[in-house]
Order: sequence, then C-alpha cells, then structure tokens
Amino acid sequence: MKFSDEAGFEAEAAALVGSISALMNEKHAHAACAESLTGGLMASEIVRTPGVSAWFTEGCVTYTDGAKERRLMVSPALLEELTAVSRPAARAMAEGELAASRADIAVSTTGLAGPGPDEYGRPAGLVFIGGATNKGSVTRELHLDGSRLQIRQQAVIEALKLMYGLAKTL
Repeated sequence: MKFSDEAGFEAEAAALVGSISALMNEKHAHAACAESLTGGLMASEIVRTPGVSAWFTEGCVTYTDGAKERRLMVSPALLEELTAVSRPAARAMAEGELAASRADIAVSTTGLAGPGPDEYGRPAGLVFIGGATNKGSVTRELHLDGSRLQIRQQAVIEALKLMYGLAKTL
C-alpha cells in the first residue's frame, strides 16, 4: 500500500503500534528492531505512541555491512556471498538484535529503496523483513514500488505487521 501523504502512513503505523502495544503489555513482553533500509523510521514510528517504553527496548540502525557485523553479529561471509539485501541477512539481523537486546521479539528491515537498481541489477523495492523470537525466525520477501520514501514507509508497515503476528505467538 503506497501512501499518498505522511498522515496516511502515520495513521496506519499508529494503529499497528497500538495493537502491538496491547499484546505486548498483556504478555509482559519486549520487542526491538534492527533497521537498514528504513534507517530508523520504524523505531521513530513506534516511539511516537505514548507508553511504548513498557515494551519497546531499542531500535538500532545498522546501515552498513560493518555495522551489521559489529552490532548484530551478522557473518561477514554471509554479507560477502549473499549481500545485505537477502533473506539470510534479514534473518541474521533479526536474530542478532534478539540476542543483543534480550527482547522477546526482534524484527529487521533490509533492502533497496532506490531510486534505481543496485550494482547487481536488483530493482528498487526489493525488501526483506526478518523476525525472530526464542521459538524461531521468519523472513518475508517483498517487491514494493513507489518513491524512495514510499518504499521505506511500506517496509515499516510490513515489519510492524510481522511484529504484531509474532506478538500473537508469544
């Protein structure tokens, strides 16, 4: 879903964060996020909602491969072989954030916001969302379209949807 304005995106994000908050508070659980593609936009939307400090422990922006390696313990070999724009990288980012934050849920975003394809010819809008709990990990591959901002906004919404789904399984 592309958003025609900032208010539409913020309203959708706020509704999701409200639903996540209710579940996380009910379950006395905690969540964190690791962002690359979204560059802190997800954490910003989460903390826009009052009361999230009861369950949101942290968000980290690991925009470079080096940051992913240092902060999230993503394997340099994985990043070299498959790059950060891959399903395994999204999974490793989420698992690394879960371990680092000691939260119950961690989600991650990685991908290409554009404006054009990368050096491998992969198109803007190729996005991977990762999620991890102590029960296991999941990833989703998305093919989004729109401007750089719209792709980032859509990725945030999809990551929040994944966080909500994982919260239901706790």
